[in-house]
This record gives sequence, C-alpha cells and structure tokens, in this order.
Amino acid sequence: MKSSVKILFAIGVAMFLAAGCSKGGDKPKDDSAKETPKPKSTAAKTGVSQDTILVGQWSPQTGPAALWGAVARGTQAYFDMINEAGGIHGRKLKLLIRDDAFQPPRTKAAVMELVEKEGVFAFVGGIGTGTGMAVKDYLAEKKVPWIGPGSGSSQWAKKPGRYLFSVYPTYETEAKALVRYLLDTAKKEKIAFLYMNDDYGKEGLVAAQAELEKSGKKLVAEVSVEMTDQDLSSHILKIKSAKPDAVILFVLPKQGAIAVGTAAKLKFSPLWASTSTLSDAPLMHKITKGLWDGVVFNCIMELPDSDKPLVAKYKAAFEKYGKPRNANEQWGIFFMAGFMFAEPFVEALKNVGPDLDREKLVEALEKIDTWNGGIGHDVTFGPDKRQGQKSVFIAKCENGKAVKIRDWIAVE
Repeated sequence: MKSSVKILFAIGVAMFLAAGCSKGGDKPKDDSAKETPKPKSTAAKTGVSQDTILVGQWSPQTGPAALWGAVARGTQAYFDMINEAGGIHGRKLKLLIRDDAFQPPRTKAAVMELVEKEGVFAFVGGIGTGTGMAVKDYLAEKKVPWIGPGSGSSQWAKKPGRYLFSVYPTYETEAKALVRYLLDTAKKEKIAFLYMNDDYGKEGLVAAQAELEKSGKKLVAEVSVEMTDQDLSSHILKIKSAKPDAVILFVLPKQGAIAVGTAAKLKFSPLWASTSTLSDAPLMHKITKGLWDGVVFNCIMELPDSDKPLVAKYKAAFEKYGKPRNANEQWGIFFMAGFMFAEPFVEALKNVGPDLDREKLVEALEKIDTWNGGIGHDVTFGPDKRQGQKSVFIAKCENGKAVKIRDWIAVE
C-alpha cells in the first residue's frame, strides 16, 4: 500500500523532470529578399523565406500539466528529423516553443508575441482546451493556420473557421467509446465519473451521461476536481460511497495519479477507465509506483512500442534528438503525440510544393482524405470538415506497458 505522500512526491519529481527543455529558438533572419514568388498578400507569406518555415507552439513546460510538455518536445524532434533529411522543398522547419504553464492568459500573450513579433507562418499542436479557446478567435482573425490542437474539444470542429484543422478525436467521441467498452465488453453496470471542472471535463461528462441514457442507465456518481487540487480524499470517498464497479477519469495526469493512489489507500479498487490524456502507460505506471496497472484507456495513435516501421522511425528520432536535449526525456504517448499533431501539416506542405503560402496550405489540408500515412487513423478533412479523426482504440496497462485490447473503431 502506497501512501499519498509518496504518490505526491513521485508526481512532483516527474513534473520537474518533464519541465527541463528548450523554450524555442532564436528569432528568424530576415530572408524577405530571397523569398519565393510574391503571394496575393504579404500576410499570406508571413513566416516563409527561401530556406525556412517558421512554426509556433504553446506548451505547459511548467505548472500542473507539465507532463504534457513532452508533446512540444516531440514536435521539435519530428522537425529535426525532417530537417536532417533536407526539409520540405528545400526549406527547414523552425519551431518556436513558448511555455504557457497551462494558463490561458499566458497562452494569449505568447501567441500574440509569436504572431506579431516573430511572424510565424502557422501553429501546430498547442495543449489544452481553455488555452486553445483563449486564442482561437485571434488566430482566425489573423488568418494564421492552426493544425492539430492538443485537445479533443468539440469547439475546434464546431464553426472552426477556415484556418483551424483538428486531428484529435473529440472528448465526446472518447467518452462514448469508454462507456460502450465498460457496458458491452467489461460488463460494468455501475459507473462513476471523476472530471476536471473545465470544458475538457464537462464535455466528457455530458457525453458519458448521454451514452448511458441510451442503455437506460445513469452515472452513480459525478465528482469534479479543480486544477489546483492536491488532496482528493473527499472526492474518492464520495465516489466510493456510491459503490461503482468502474470509474471514468477525465482529469490531468497529476489528478489521475493522486486518484488511484488515494483509492488504494482507502481500499477502493474499481476498474479505472481513462481518456487518452492519461494514455502514457509507462509514465503513469512510474509516477503511481505501479498502481496504474489494470487501468484501461483510449488511444488516438499507434502505441509507442508498435512494430510499425513509422513508429520505429519516430523512436529513432527521439533517441537522436529528444534524448540529447533532455536526458530525463521518456519515449511514450505524450512525446509521440507531438509527431501526430504535426503530421497533417507536414503532409500538406509536401503537397503544396515550393510556392507556399497560407491559403495554399489550407487548400492542401482540405484535400487530405482517409489518410493513414501517419500514426493516427483515417485522417480526413475537407472544405466543410475540420474534425480530422473520429477513431480510437482501447488499451490496458499491463506491467507498465500499454497493450491493445480493442482495435480501431470509429465512434459517431
């Protein structure tokens, strides 16, 4: 039995290690005199020179969501891999990362600086629903493409505008998939829900409630947590008193670890089921001292130990570029997500050709149809489609590793 103090200490160490990284590159040189043929407008060509494409990304390198900071470092390794191979049509990808500590006001300040001072061509990734909502309208107004938000919010797909392309399946999709698995496969009848008191958690809650209602059931308990909560004893006691046989988690990695640790201390052992935001099984297993074993979770991309050649290629990039930057970096879902969110962006750049501008990038993205050239599944966009992926699969943590227990399935 592990004490809550040890769990909190392990989490703190993991978050500290995850925070050590580069926060962006130097300002790009003024290569305007060497730019490719003039576009329709100067704004459309911003961030593109003869030899460079300037890309921005915000990321929680510090703060309560620092474990997700690996996503941006994954994108950096992906770009390093592409650049070493010659770039795209002779241009290198330069990524500027800004630490927003998962705080929307800091996100907005960072994004405005990257757009108005650094002149980025586009954004890829960017962790968080609240943080993304803080800049969504601003980026649309500035006509800056944003590809692969690091969040499954349905807000990206609902009236997203011309320049926003989401890769991540919605949290609604994820909640439905978990409920269906628990009812139909795991044969669990009494389900509780622990969620962040924000758009991320509430969207999952509403979707889970709706999916259960289809089977004439209701959640036996609904308990919210705040981002700053460190002691979840009262939360877990409330859930335990409802006697569920399964609990769905829509929380930060930190709260997920505290929840299972607190439950173990209280001798409460339901089947835990998590959204993909807690799907880095080796990392979660490590910071919970093994308590993550048995947890089932959604996955939105291939597993880190998959035998697929592309995953092996990405892992080699991690070893070559990610590990040297941060000796404590870990290969896992969070790091690999940085590749996935950027893949459609890179594919579109290849398809545009050397005469690149923002409008041509958008047109190329809209032509991506049932694309499986990356680590996601059936990524599809179009003139009226901005939700790129609707498929997930279920995995389980076994001895610190993620094991696929249900294959890809599209959830409508």
